[in-house]
Formats: sequence, C-alpha cells, structure tokens
Amino acid sequence: MKQVVQNYKSGELALLDVPEPGCKPGGVLVRTAFSLISTGTELMKVSEAGMSMLGKARSRPDQVAKVVQSVAANGVPATYRKVMGKLDSYTPLGYSLCGVVEQVGAGIDDVKAGDLVACAGNEHALHAELNWVPKNLYVPVPEGVAPRHAAFGTVGSIALQGVRQGESRLGEVALVIGLGLIGQLVTQLLSASGVRVVGVDPDPERCELAERLGAAACGDPGSASVESAVAELTGGMGVDQVYLAAGGSSNQPVELAARLCRDRGRVVDIGKCRLDLPWNAYYEKELDVRFSRSYGPGRYDPEYELQGRDYPIGYVRWTERRNLACFLDLIARGRVDVEPLVSHVSGFEDAVETYRRLEEGDLKAVAVLFRYAAPAGETPAEEAPEVTVPQVRRPERSAPVRRTGTVRLAFVGAGNYASSMLLPHLARRGGVELATVVTTTALSGANAQRKFGFSEATTDLDAVLGDPAVDAVCVVTRHSSHAELTRRALLAGKAVFVEKPLALSEEELASVLAAVEESGNDRIQVGFNRRFAPLLREARERFGARTGPASLRYLVNAGRLDHGSWYLRQDTEGSRFTGEGGHFVDTASWLLGADPVSVYAVAPDGNEDLQIVLRYPDGSTATISYVTSGPSSFPKETLDLIADNKVLRLDDFVRAAVHDGRRRQWVGSRLPKARDKGQSAELAAFVRAVRTGGPMPVPLESLVATTTATLAVTTALASGVPVTLAGAR
Repeated sequence: MKQVVQNYKSGELALLDVPEPGCKPGGVLVRTAFSLISTGTELMKVSEAGMSMLGKARSRPDQVAKVVQSVAANGVPATYRKVMGKLDSYTPLGYSLCGVVEQVGAGIDDVKAGDLVACAGNEHALHAELNWVPKNLYVPVPEGVAPRHAAFGTVGSIALQGVRQGESRLGEVALVIGLGLIGQLVTQLLSASGVRVVGVDPDPERCELAERLGAAACGDPGSASVESAVAELTGGMGVDQVYLAAGGSSNQPVELAARLCRDRGRVVDIGKCRLDLPWNAYYEKELDVRFSRSYGPGRYDPEYELQGRDYPIGYVRWTERRNLACFLDLIARGRVDVEPLVSHVSGFEDAVETYRRLEEGDLKAVAVLFRYAAPAGETPAEEAPEVTVPQVRRPERSAPVRRTGTVRLAFVGAGNYASSMLLPHLARRGGVELATVVTTTALSGANAQRKFGFSEATTDLDAVLGDPAVDAVCVVTRHSSHAELTRRALLAGKAVFVEKPLALSEEELASVLAAVEESGNDRIQVGFNRRFAPLLREARERFGARTGPASLRYLVNAGRLDHGSWYLRQDTEGSRFTGEGGHFVDTASWLLGADPVSVYAVAPDGNEDLQIVLRYPDGSTATISYVTSGPSSFPKETLDLIADNKVLRLDDFVRAAVHDGRRRQWVGSRLPKARDKGQSAELAAFVRAVRTGGPMPVPLESLVATTTATLAVTTALASGVPVTLAGAR
C-alpha cells in the first residue's frame, strides 16, 4: 500500500510502498476515503524537517536535553547511533481521516465491515491507504454526513476541546486570534453556542471567511477596527475569553490577549504560539491562562487510546472519542459547516506535490483533503513463597541442521533498541542475510528494510514462521509478547533469539518450556548481553579462578523514566525490574559460575529502589542495588567482585581493574570511550550456533534459572522473606 512519509534528517517527502497493516484485536482496519492535511501542525513539522541540524536543535531544546542525558549514560557513539537512527527514518504524517471499515478485530462490536468511520490519531489516522485504528480513536459517521466532511473530525475535536476549556456561556464575547483551520472551527463552534466572536488574522481573506461563517467582526491584529469591535460588543469591558489559535514566534498574540480581555477573563492556548506572558498585564487583570490538550481527555493515555479503556461518563463527560462523535453530530445537524473551509482536494497520488506547493506558498489554503481511489470493483466512499525452578525436559530430537552457507534471519520488531543496538551489527556481518522484518506498523517495517537491507517487510508473522527458508527468528518486541512469540517460533522449528525478558510470569515461562518439550526444539538465546562484553570478559579472565566464596555488589543507577514510557505499564508489561533485571542476575551468575539458590528483596516504603540479595550454592552472595532515585550524571552500572583477597572492579563498561593485593591491573582504557555491552559478540555467538548446529551460547537451564530468579523478586518483596529456588542446580 502507499503512505505519505518524511525523512526528518533530510526533509525528503515520499509516497512510499509499505506493508499493509494487520487487523489486531481491539480495533478495526480502515480503508481511507479522505484524509485531511492539518495546514498548521503538519506544515510546521515539514518545515522543521527542512532545517539544518542546528536549526532542528534550536527548535526542539527538549530533545537536545534528552541527547545530553543519553551521552552521560551511554556515551557518545551509542547516543550518536540512536539519534541518527531516529533522524534518518521515515516518519508518518496525518492524523484526521474518514474511511470504510474493511476488517473488524476481536472485541469490537460497535461497527462492522462496510461501515463509514471517522478516525483520529497521529499513529493511526495517517495519510495511508489502510490504517489500523483502536476502538477509542474511531466513531461511526452519522447518516447524511459526507466522507470528505467527516475527515475533519479530529481537527474539529481539537477546536471543540479548546472551546470546552474556555467554558463559554450564552451571550458572552470571545476573541479568536489566528483564523487558520482551527481558528475557523473555533469561531463556528462559539457562534453555534450563542457566543459573539471577534476574529484576528493578518490575512483579509481568512477574516472575510470567518465573518461569513458567523464571526461578528474580524480584522488585522494591528488595526483599530478590532479594538473598536471589542469595545462596542462588550461595552468597553473586554472579551470574556481569548482563544490563541495562532502559531509562530511572535509574542503579539499573548500581548493582544491581555489588552482586550476583561478583568478575570480566560485565555486558552490551542495552537503553538510564543507564550512570553507580560507579567504586569496578566497579573493586574488576574487572567486565567489555560491550555487545551489536543482532542480531549484520553489523549496521550495509552490505556485509553490503545487498550480501549473508557473513562466513566460520570467522571469525564467529554473524552476524545465523545468529542469526535459530538463534532460529527454538529455537522450532521448543520450547526457546523466545513465545506467552505475546503480550499483544495488533491488525489492521493499527488500528495508529495501538494505538500511542496503548500510549503512554497503556491497553494494558499485553509484546509486541503487527499482523495483516495476506491479498490477495483467498488464505488468511491464519497458515493457510498517457594518458587520451583522449572526443569528442562529435553526430548529426543534430530541434530540441529548445519548451515554451510548464509544464515537467514527474520526480525519480529524493529523499534529503537533493535535499530540502534542489534541490527547495525548484523547488517554488516558476513554469512548473515536479513530476510524478513515483521512489524505491527507498516512504516517501521519499511524503515528497517530501507536502512538495514531486509529482503522483505511484512506485518504477517504466520507467513514468516511458515517459511522453511528462515533459519532463525529474533524477537525484539515489547515484553508482554516475548513468551508467546518465542513459543510460536519454537513450535515452527526456528532457532530463537529473544530480547530479555524471556517471560513475565511463571505461567509464561512454563508455556515456553512446554513448546520446547512438544517440538523437540531447545534452540533459544535470551538477550543477556553483559556476559559477552569484551571488557568484562577480560577482567574475569585476569581475576582468575576462585577457591572460596565471593561477595558481589552490583549498583544499577536505572534513573527515572519519562512520563508515558511503556515500561511503566506494569499491568501489561510487568514491573520494571521484571523486564530489565535479568541482565544483572545473569551477569552475577556468570561471574560466580553458578545459578542462585535463593532470592531476598526489600524496597524502602514509597520508593521504587530495590535491594536484592542472591545466594549461591558455594556460599557466595550477590547484592543488586536497583535504584531509580540516583542522578543521571552518575554511571549507570558499577560492579565489584571480591574473593580470595582480590577485587574485580567494573565502571560502567568504560574501564575495569583487577586488584590482587599487591597491585592494580587496568583492563581496557582509563578514558571514556564507546561502551561495548556485548551485543555484537552475543549476536555473533548466536549466528555461529545456528550455522554450525553447535550448542547455544548459554545453556537453556541457565536461561530458565535466571528468569525464575528474576520473577522471584516480586514474590520476595510481597512475602518479606527469602524465597528458596527449589530445584536450582
């Protein structure tokens, strides 16, 4: 299928061939009839992409701060790969469309195939021929509403949410600054609710349009006519509300708002304009400044948008889905007229040229629609306490196939970690063919195919698992899917590399082991990469063999997560330590040469910091301090291993030293350099095992023991006593 994309690094716009999305549970697959260009938001994004790297940095200081933090935590090379990987990728455009339901996912009962729906979301209502849209981001289109008008639904919801934030009342007077698409819709909504509107915009044609659609008066922001109109309509007291629907870097809108607003009036920011508030003017009138966040309550909440969990109407009357339905109802009843806003309708095949004309000013427009061709044979839509370590049962099976030639890999998932830490190593490795990449979103697969040379990109996992030419499957998806995808790949006879964690529960781990027993396929590697790090391996070799018990201390300065991170979704993705902790348990066990026999864990009240003590068969102990409250300037991982009058010290995979009581031996550089945490060596070992049919890099029993110990941390926290790992080796 075709989709409009942009490369943020180069600014290139393209109509790209991408795989069709699959229809997942909890949503519907929609074939687009019309999609709307947001001439404000989208053109700002397009313009930003055309800037120099310095210009991009100046326009997004928030992202620059994240880059600086990443440099401190991960080093310059890893951060550079991560940033360049994100920049040199195609990103989607669009967030408002109307289309026909083509397929209905499990759990959906409010629409059926063939229904017309309006869709929202900058990840789901894209300028693309097909989109998968979750339940709370689509609504059925009322009878009598044309598809081209229903395509305004999302942008209309943004305007409607802004009006709700202003709490307008019958008979009041409002000032709308900026008469672009959002401003025109705000003007109509206010007029429909009995509010008299004064509009402000430097474009006389937009002023004239707003007056035709209900504004009492409109004018240039610097003209005396605007102030005269406000004075006449309010008796000189000033407007009750001001709606900032303008963009740009000028501070004129907020200054004008203060001058024309009444005492204790409301100022609502809907657009993205400069907000350098003149303190005296706002203080003296005690103005109430409010923000309107996109389509309404539910926006940016993954449980609402992706999992379909609605807010009770008694607590949240107007969610983003209810706003979307309300706006379409206003169109159906003739209270809002969007047709006069349509400046241009372009065929979807001319999308790139349309963006170029808009950006260069050849096409002056309030609203532009893309019209999509109907599929062959159809009429266009416009017309129509003790934890047992599972014992691995190894059934009789034939010897692994030896690959004398190239190992063909399929990747399931191509997110940031896969693209920055795994695929760059495989793309340049001889004897490996990146055969297929499987993603849930079409564009991420197309990006991975372009950047890393996959032969094919698809959203169809079954086809990949059924392909006998695929030797191994790499599972690099979100944590909640790891066990199920691993189970399916094992049953399909594939060797499996799965990122940590292997499982989020004992039941999931049992399902993986059941697949091993059923299929006779135990070819699994979990992405516990630290044990493959060259610096740590050299330090371990210099430390030498132990004769007595050891004491190991591992400090993990994990840091705070950004709000909205999927790591915080504990109900679906498990706790943060369950997802990441296997790294540190595996590293400790590898250094101590055994699997743990008990786990004890404690956390301070009201604190996410964890203290975990692992005990080993020979009396050795490992203490893992997993903390989130430390400063980002401090190294993420430091480790000390003490035994036999010797100390092994690791400083964040930048340098290491071995102290033997007489002298200190440095291992590696004393100066900061690229942190090699072992991903390249780990992948090389996995590929070698697949090609030769030799043993997997880490025994399955060890992977199971590490996973069980990691899961036991939750049990230990709840019980407050050590958890014995029954059956541990």
